[in-house]
Amino acid sequence: MLRTETHRDALGHWPPAGRHILAQFDADSIVVYQAYNEEIAAAAVADGRLGGGGFSLNRMSWIKPNFLWMMYRSGWATKPHQERLLAIRIPRARFVDLLDAAVHSSFSASTVEDEPTWRAAVATSDVRLQWDPDHAPDGTPQARRAVQLGLRGEILRRFAVEWPIEILDVTAFVREQRAHIGTPTLLVPTERVFALPQETARRIGLDRQ
Repeated sequence: MLRTETHRDALGHWPPAGRHILAQFDADSIVVYQAYNEEIAAAAVADGRLGGGGFSLNRMSWIKPNFLWMMYRSGWATKPHQERLLAIRIPRARFVDLLDAAVHSSFSASTVEDEPTWRAAVATSDVRLQWDPDHAPDGTPQARRAVQLGLRGEILRRFAVEWPIEILDVTAFVREQRAHIGTPTLLVPTERVFALPQETARRIGLDRQ
């Protein structure tokens, strides 16, 4: 199961602003989140990998290491086709590989010097990176930015089939905590700032803590 703490305690560990990757991780693995419909989620939990229930390897699939950003995106598991929340534990080294391969979703956000180079990179990369405003439990935008990664092609296949160490259905936890939004008893997965090699951090636009 995921390690948890109160949201109030978590705030004492999170930077209030800037681009940071907040995640639950250990020396070997990191947790990322995805929201799916009932069929895809049930198949993933049963199989220990993604691919069943109508899951498609022919479209881009987005992963998010930040729990509250996933809650904002899915409406705390209330939006259509996002009723089931999965916590997918993958090797930490593979997550860093994704960041090393990632291309920013917009030229303005990238560290590439010219737009033609960025466009060429977007056309050939199987990993898209996007920084979005993080959100409080009630949906209020924050000054801090959260990252999400779009995967396609061979990278998506590896993520879906080869990389999962475990797939946890955290839907019941999400629904339970939804009732505690705005209260001191709200629990969230324990997340801390994920450190990266200097060159990777520079290239994706990470801010220092």
